[in-house]
Amino acid sequence: MTTDSHSAGRADLRGNDDRVVGLTRLVIGLVQGVALYLLFRTTQGERGATWSSLHPEAFTPMVLVALFLPPVLLAGVGRLRWLTLGVWGVVAAAALAFLGWHDIARQAGEAGREATSPLFAFSAAALFIAHHLIVPADRERKLIASYPAYFDAAWMAGVQLALSIAFAGAFWLLLFLGAALFKVIGLTFLGDLINQTWFSFPLTGLAFATAVHLTDVRDGLIRGVRTIALMLLSWLLLVLTVLVAGFLLALPFTGLDGLWETGNATALVLAAAGGMIILINAAYQDGRPDNLPPAVLRVAVRVAAVLVTPLIGIAVWGLSLRIGQHGLTPDRIIASACALVGAAYALGYGLGALVPFFRKGSPWMKALETTNIAAAVLVVGVILALFTPIADPARLSVNDQMARLENGKVAPDRFDYRFLKFGSGKLGQAALARLVASDDPETARRAREASKAEYPYEIDPVEPAFTPVVEAWPADRPLPPTFTAPFTGPGVLKGCEKRGDCLATLRDLNGDGAPEILLASSAGLFLFAADVNGGWTEEGSYMVLRCPGEDTEPDARQLMRSGSLEPRTAAWPDLDTGGRFTSSLTNTAPCRRAEAAPAR
Repeated sequence: MTTDSHSAGRADLRGNDDRVVGLTRLVIGLVQGVALYLLFRTTQGERGATWSSLHPEAFTPMVLVALFLPPVLLAGVGRLRWLTLGVWGVVAAAALAFLGWHDIARQAGEAGREATSPLFAFSAAALFIAHHLIVPADRERKLIASYPAYFDAAWMAGVQLALSIAFAGAFWLLLFLGAALFKVIGLTFLGDLINQTWFSFPLTGLAFATAVHLTDVRDGLIRGVRTIALMLLSWLLLVLTVLVAGFLLALPFTGLDGLWETGNATALVLAAAGGMIILINAAYQDGRPDNLPPAVLRVAVRVAAVLVTPLIGIAVWGLSLRIGQHGLTPDRIIASACALVGAAYALGYGLGALVPFFRKGSPWMKALETTNIAAAVLVVGVILALFTPIADPARLSVNDQMARLENGKVAPDRFDYRFLKFGSGKLGQAALARLVASDDPETARRAREASKAEYPYEIDPVEPAFTPVVEAWPADRPLPPTFTAPFTGPGVLKGCEKRGDCLATLRDLNGDGAPEILLASSAGLFLFAADVNGGWTEEGSYMVLRCPGEDTEPDARQLMRSGSLEPRTAAWPDLDTGGRFTSSLTNTAPCRRAEAAPAR
């Protein structure tokens, strides 16, 4: 496959001269703009009484189709045979409509149902991938095309999409500039016109379609832009590889506790793996022997391909820990799906990097090509499963949470009734109705209370026990275990999430013979005293005042480490204001210095 495969593919489509293709694209862009305008009109009116809110099962599929089908048709005209384009357009429209309908149909209630944000992002991703699996296959008349054809089609389309969006944005900036110029001389017609939705929607569709056609006609220029973008991205792989390698090498010495304490470790690690996969492909490009990257990049690609595996392993480990502790949720199911796709990449890329060491003469990273094609099919399948009844995250989560309650893994007073009522649609409310009839009195009572709630805040949230991370100062005086024990609910200790956030010392501040705990954090100084139940109660806080000439508030943690925190008798007594509260006089001159007595 030569570098001109894109142009050759277009030339093979008889009857698709540039004028016909250009006119067809303009018509598609205009129709998209008009369709989006008409859909926008259905959202106007009294809140809750508009057509879009009364008929969300129809509105959401229409929005998905109007948003995403035209770009597919714009990209397919001139590249796909007309029959293939027609069949693919019908299939894509039907799939988008079904995804939109299911997203609304699974939600509970009659009012307030709206499309969820992940639906748009994942639908767009699945459509982009599926389209660029079809285009090369149709061009080469094969079920599975050559890898260079897939690479050429996908990366060219990515550059064209970015440039077309930028063109449409620049077009509108120029319109606003022109309107401002006319307004200076007293003419407001252009400003009034572009503020009309009946004008702005179709015009935006035409601008985007024009950009798609212009970038397609001058595909040599686009190919040059793509080459530059790939070159820059490929060298960024060196940076990311060094960073990830350093991170993984440091883990045996630091442990994973700090990573889990972030609360979003899985998302961070998956994002790093995803970025590495993209940069590996930017360096590998189409895999042709005459297009090999420099030797240093080839080494970086092999190292990065191996490093993807431990990243995915850490993500899977973190997910398994969270699921084992708290069960399935929709977010964890989507994260698990991303980890599954990442595992497919890790396996294929790892084999591609290691096989040549055992099989001499094997092409460099050849397994990457098969992996990318198989993973692309897997991604489309996973997205379709997640947003259809096949693997609906709400259904899987409700079933898992109910099973945890029934087998005793979670107590009735720790069960998340709010999730069933407001976070899992019709399936969750049906499960909540079953719990109302439960034989367990506590479960039935809480389920009844949850079922009567109209808003989420009416149901007390179930928070996982929080374990504060507090460093003892000095280190040879450990803190009581009861102070750093897991707890639920609010409190100053909620700010002690990771090592270094909080510092605490045992001190007898009031001279009663019993030590108190002084906690220093970025928020200030806080005093804790032992209570009759063996726990610790927050008694109040101290103000750390800034001296004149200082730009920032002093850090209480630094003051504690420096030994500057010493109790002293108050210069002025507290005042009891009628038994309502007791106040202390704040020293308004915290930085007084001794001065020499004036000479007499």
